[in-house]
Amino acid sequence: MSITAIILTYNEALHLERAIRSIQPFVSQVCVIDSGSTDGTIEIATRQGAEVHTHAFINQAKQFQWALDNVQLLGDWVLRLDADEIIEPDLAREIAQKLPQLQADVTGVNLKRKHIFMNRWVRHGGRYPLLMLRLFRRGKGRIEDRWMDEHITVIDGRTITFEGGFADHNLNDLTYFTDKHNKYATREAIEVLNQRLDLFARGDTLKAHSTSPQASFKRWAKERVYNHIPFTVSAALYFLWRYIFQLGFLDGRSGLVYHFLQGYWYRFLVGSKLMEMERGIAHLNDKQAILEELTRLTGHSLMTEVRRKKNE
Repeated sequence: MSITAIILTYNEALHLERAIRSIQPFVSQVCVIDSGSTDGTIEIATRQGAEVHTHAFINQAKQFQWALDNVQLLGDWVLRLDADEIIEPDLAREIAQKLPQLQADVTGVNLKRKHIFMNRWVRHGGRYPLLMLRLFRRGKGRIEDRWMDEHITVIDGRTITFEGGFADHNLNDLTYFTDKHNKYATREAIEVLNQRLDLFARGDTLKAHSTSPQASFKRWAKERVYNHIPFTVSAALYFLWRYIFQLGFLDGRSGLVYHFLQGYWYRFLVGSKLMEMERGIAHLNDKQAILEELTRLTGHSLMTEVRRKKNE
């Protein structure tokens, strides 16, 4: 049972060799989709035996879907792996042993992701396990076309969960962390605004049967409940829920840094950017004019989304 891994990269020289080495025992093809790295990422990928394909980056969802549509994937199964993630040895063995034995109606496998922050495992605050569908039969999976919080879903069949270790362990510093989440916040604010105004088509195939039930419930809770509460209230409540009721305080000082930044500061930043965008377009009624202004405000070209929605 052969597996193709797809890894999206941009200046990932710090992580890429580690990621590829973690999957070499069970993956037969590694496809790196690079968006213009200048730090030696491509050379590392080539040295590790990966195929390198170059494509201009718009967002994670479009980049991954481009790979599914344009790269010759040879494996029976497809694995999505971020460059800063690691498949640990116990999960590598589990995949190699169990995958060939799965029934034909199993088309997707959820993995239990752990988050390593400041070199410590964030065990509490609802951060473990995060169930993510990352392994699927070729031709049976697709990725939601969203600007943020995109998930892989299966077209038909059912999903199961493997138990082995799967870690998100970024080795960069806090400056990188906050810069990355600042960019994430812009993209998530675009998603929330689109949910409210229906500016362009939204990928929403996340159902309990098509991915992990956990991911499906979190999407429902965020879009049906959380996004309708003023962010000045919801961000604080979310942090308190994670840090106190979900025992985030047990993660120590580094855990406090993580839960505060990711569970409060980031959520507050998303709400603040959404408020800024809504004020910036308040005087506009035409959708095209709104998207032109949002393109100016966010730096993301959103006019292609209008054309895509018209074509649909």
